[in-house]
Amino acid sequence: MKRDLLAKSLAQMGTKAPEQTATPPKAAEGTPRSLKSMSDVLSQVSAQSAQDVDVNEIADSEIADRFDVNEGLGDLIESIRTSGQQLPALLRYRRGAGPRYEVVYGRRRIAACRVLGVKVKAYIKEMDQREALVSQALENSARLERSFIEQAIFATKLEEQGFSRAEIGDVLAVDKGTLSKLIGVAREVPDAVIYKIGAAHDAGRRPWLELRRLVKIEAAPREREMLSLIPDHGSPAEKLSSTIEALQAIEESLARESKPKAGPISAVPLTRIDKTPVLFRTKGNRLVIEVSEKKEQGFIGFVEENLEKIYEDWKSRNG
Repeated sequence: MKRDLLAKSLAQMGTKAPEQTATPPKAAEGTPRSLKSMSDVLSQVSAQSAQDVDVNEIADSEIADRFDVNEGLGDLIESIRTSGQQLPALLRYRRGAGPRYEVVYGRRRIAACRVLGVKVKAYIKEMDQREALVSQALENSARLERSFIEQAIFATKLEEQGFSRAEIGDVLAVDKGTLSKLIGVAREVPDAVIYKIGAAHDAGRRPWLELRRLVKIEAAPREREMLSLIPDHGSPAEKLSSTIEALQAIEESLARESKPKAGPISAVPLTRIDKTPVLFRTKGNRLVIEVSEKKEQGFIGFVEENLEKIYEDWKSRNG
């Protein structure tokens, strides 16, 4: 619902005269302060008329929420060339030397206008960094399908800017469990590895969670060696898959070379779950889960991915 309301507000920007702009409704109690101000910000922006701004007067945002603004830009360039720019960008005033404005959202529209050599239609608003980031996140959540890793990087940047996880979850429309996974991947997988792989729009979260697991194992190669495992060609999703396979091969090779450690739990026989390939054994406070078929190995990742939820469900039932 939040995204739908925001999208409608943005679509109506510039269609109302200032005296027709309704007073924004009072924000609900408990809503983060940054989000409470957004109805005021959007209302003020919609009361303006879009201006034609020279693209050379616009600096990029300090925090981008997508990796490559030029991806698929050809279609947008052709659309603006043929029909003009339909949706204005949003800029804020800058201080100091250099360009007069900074983009809040609309980076692709600005890039397309730059290629065409035309001015960009934009609303201009006096905004602080916090307001700008919330506006950027909300507008792009309504219009832009970020990849998992783009969302992860953006969530981390918001946290570094002082946003609470509750606020980040609200502006990105994700629950706390998903947000924890997003930030975990962005913090534990080296930035250089992430950016060499790319946005990987065709990949979901599971490959990135598996990459996170692999970079944390004791035998994981160092960052420079890991970068050498990433292919120079192919789509980002293909690069991600290839990197995971290379790291899994290293893990399996080292596991074969190492001698199994004897321990009390190893003497406990495995118990099969009905007729499934899933086996387990427990002793005291330890649990081991194994799968007997290679094609079922994804189950181990699924269990790892959902451990937090499993624990929370158990905790809620047992007080």
